[in-house]
Amino acid sequence: MFLGESYATGSGRVDTHQTYATETARLLGWQVVVAGHSGTGLVNGGSLGKRFAELFIDQLAWRPAPDMLIIAGGHNDWRREPPKVEAATLSLLAQVSRVWPDTHVLVIGPLWGGDPRPEAPAIRDAMKSATGTAGVPFIDPLAERWITGNRKDKTGNAARYVMPDGIHPTRDGHRYLASRLVADLDGLGLTEPRLGEEVREPRPEPRPEPRPERSTQGAEGASGSLRHQGP
Repeated sequence: MFLGESYATGSGRVDTHQTYATETARLLGWQVVVAGHSGTGLVNGGSLGKRFAELFIDQLAWRPAPDMLIIAGGHNDWRREPPKVEAATLSLLAQVSRVWPDTHVLVIGPLWGGDPRPEAPAIRDAMKSATGTAGVPFIDPLAERWITGNRKDKTGNAARYVMPDGIHPTRDGHRYLASRLVADLDGLGLTEPRLGEEVREPRPEPRPEPRPERSTQGAEGASGSLRHQGP
């Protein structure tokens, strides 16, 4: 399941079935429920007047526990005080844990459709601090530079992946974001989460096989023997 704002629920010509949340599910073969509402956040209730905590109760908490819940937000909280964002994140994570104690939970920090506002890193840091306290994995699109450049200036990948509003992803942008998220989930061992099971260890990077090297005749007369190079 996903809980988020318009990046997850859709905007403009991109509906819920075309966002990075559903594209991620398609890539991984998940059955997905996408919850949330545009303009909302951890502290900001938007036009609906409901924060993520209320949206979780209204749209998700009554459902059977999922294997994983991905909470993605922070973009609409940029006007809020970082300590309040951190407290709201902690409170939401505790709420989810009470309702679904065996569900894997992951938090994605603010997504930005171009150059992030000066306030964005502080919001990201507040969310990251809360996840560290709660022991929940955190993915940081700002630090990983999922979106680069600016649509208005036609720079970076924003020129292709962001709508003319300079904020929301295009269809191609959502597909691209899904590919970035899948890569991060794979690195965390969370592409196949199972309710109540420990997270699998991430797959180690493949190591090249050592190549045998033929030794020349040594002082002791051992010729034609093979030895392996060290790792």
